[in-house]
Amino acid sequence: MKLIHKYSYSLGLVILACVIGFVALAAVIPKAKPMFSESSPTEKAKEKQLLNFVAIGDSLTEGVGDTTKAGGYVPLLKQGISEETGIDAIHSDNFGKAGDRSDQILKRIKKNEDIQKGLKNADFITLTVGGNDLMKVIKSEFMNDISYETFDKPLEEFKKQLSLLIAEIRSYNSKAPIYLMGIYNPFYLSFQEVSEMQDIVTLWNDGAKEAIRDEKRVYFIPINDSLYKGLNGEIGIGKTTDSSTSSAEATMNNLISEVDNFHPNNLGYQIMANAFKDKMFETKKDWLEK
Repeated sequence: MKLIHKYSYSLGLVILACVIGFVALAAVIPKAKPMFSESSPTEKAKEKQLLNFVAIGDSLTEGVGDTTKAGGYVPLLKQGISEETGIDAIHSDNFGKAGDRSDQILKRIKKNEDIQKGLKNADFITLTVGGNDLMKVIKSEFMNDISYETFDKPLEEFKKQLSLLIAEIRSYNSKAPIYLMGIYNPFYLSFQEVSEMQDIVTLWNDGAKEAIRDEKRVYFIPINDSLYKGLNGEIGIGKTTDSSTSSAEATMNNLISEVDNFHPNNLGYQIMANAFKDKMFETKKDWLEK
């Protein structure tokens, strides 16, 4: 019995020594950092927690065709950025105006102090322009024989106006990245026989890219391939019969508004917002970092 007590006492001393040693060792060895974390405090400190967003342009910025009347791609883009970054404080100004050409957007900036103030405070700027410039040419030459040469001088004028527009924006804000969205062909599914329209849209987009080629932090975002054939490049949602001309059926694009068959619908604007967001996160160092 004394032997058992003797060994129990010795065992207790060993356990006590181990515990004291473990505690001392734990105090000396630094704690391991977690292997997985969403973002470190240092990374968060480098990112802005308030963003100012200015959208300027034509009807695509105003949101014509958006049945919610919320402003087309603008609120969708804000939501997407907030979900990606966790930033809830995103202020946006929508300076879109339906029907505006590049020269008219330029004039609005020169005259409107609210636009000027918004541009000065912007962390990033989105721009939709060019569709109305192209439509003006098509409408003015509709009764004439339209050829590719018809668009040579108007395209050069558009490129000049676009350069002036970018320069005007830069006079108020030299650092914020500008995201310029290309134009698209809304008539492809309804008038597939007019194949030249696709080539003309490509020509116009190439002109826009050339105009901004040497600009810093100005990014072109192509959208035609995402919109002109409908969702996922599939045939549209249905058929419509134009009884005033014939019984022929025209295919509808399920990304284009059924009201005017020209502007994006709600889903079309979501695709535009996604395209903006993808390019923005490729270049997030330009607008997200302090």
